[in-house]
Amino acid sequence: MDIIKKTRLEEAGINVEDALNRFMNNENLMMKFLLRFPQDKNFPQLKAALDAGDAEAGYKAAHTLKGVVGNLSMTRLYEVTCTVSDALRSGDLATAENNLPELETAYQQVMKVLEEVA
Repeated sequence: MDIIKKTRLEEAGINVEDALNRFMNNENLMMKFLLRFPQDKNFPQLKAALDAGDAEAGYKAAHTLKGVVGNLSMTRLYEVTCTVSDALRSGDLATAENNLPELETAYQQVMKVLEEVA
């Protein structure tokens, strides 16, 4: 993998070595799945659910997003998504909403770097 690409991915909170291990050291396959991530609708669904005050729909989107980003080794985004998902699981909309800006920042960092390396 190009060192610049690897560095950019890591700066966005993606653990490249872990991701490569998950994809049996197949860089092309890893990149194929990473570059599909922008099509995932769980983050917009999470935001819409929080805007509507719907903890149940928010939890469903956050929990699914957590699984996706965890499998793609997006560690920074995963950690913040866990915080939001845990809050929503217990019905704590306030905590979820308070953590949404940090989640959105991590999400946008990943989206930006994926656009750059595509």
